[in-house]
Amino acid sequence: MSNIISKTIGFINQSIAAFGITAGVAVAFTNVVARYAFDASLVWATEMTIFLFLWSAFFGAAYCFKKDAHIAVTIVLDIMPSKIAKIMLLTSHTITIIFLLAVAYYGYEYLLLVHEIDERSIDLWDMPMWIVYLVIPVSFAFAAYRVGEKITQIIKTPHDEVVAESEAEQVLAGMGIGSKDDSNEHVKGLNDMVKEVEKKTGGML
Repeated sequence: MSNIISKTIGFINQSIAAFGITAGVAVAFTNVVARYAFDASLVWATEMTIFLFLWSAFFGAAYCFKKDAHIAVTIVLDIMPSKIAKIMLLTSHTITIIFLLAVAYYGYEYLLLVHEIDERSIDLWDMPMWIVYLVIPVSFAFAAYRVGEKITQIIKTPHDEVVAESEAEQVLAGMGIGSKDDSNEHVKGLNDMVKEVEKKTGGML
C-alpha cells in the first residue's frame, strides 16, 4: 500500500512539475510573439504564466525530497561518529517534517479563508483563487510524506551506513568508478581529489 502511495505521489509531482514549466514557457512565448508580431497582448498570459511556474516550482521541490536533490552541507556529518551522525540526521529530518506539516496545515487554513471570502482572479476568467492556492497544502503535504519516508529509512538503516555517499562520489559511481574501491592508483587519486574538493566546498559539490 505504501509503495502505491509513494509511486502515486511521485507521478503527481513529476507530472505537475513538468507540465507547469512546459505550459508556462509556451504561454509566455505565445504572449511575446503576439505582442511583438501582431501588436496584441494576451491579458491573461502573465498571470497564467506565474501560476504555472508556481505550481511547477512547488511540486518540483516536493519531488526533490524523493531524490535528495536539495542542497545540503554534509561536512559536519562526515566528521562525526556514525551514531551521532544518525541522530543528527533524524533531528534535522524531524525539524523539516514539522515545518512542512505546519506550512501544509496553515496553507489549508488560508485556503478555507480564500474560499470563504470568494477571492477570484481578475484576468483568468474570474477563476476562484483557492484553486491556485491549493498548491501550498498539497505540495507541502507531499514533501512531508517524502521526509517521513526518509525518517523511516534512517531509523531502519544501521548507523555505520546511514551517511549517504556525497554527490561527487555518486558521479564517480555513475562513471563506473567505485569511489570505495582503492585497488588501483587512478581510482585512489580520484578519491583523494574528491575529498580535497569537498573540504574546500563544504561538501556542496
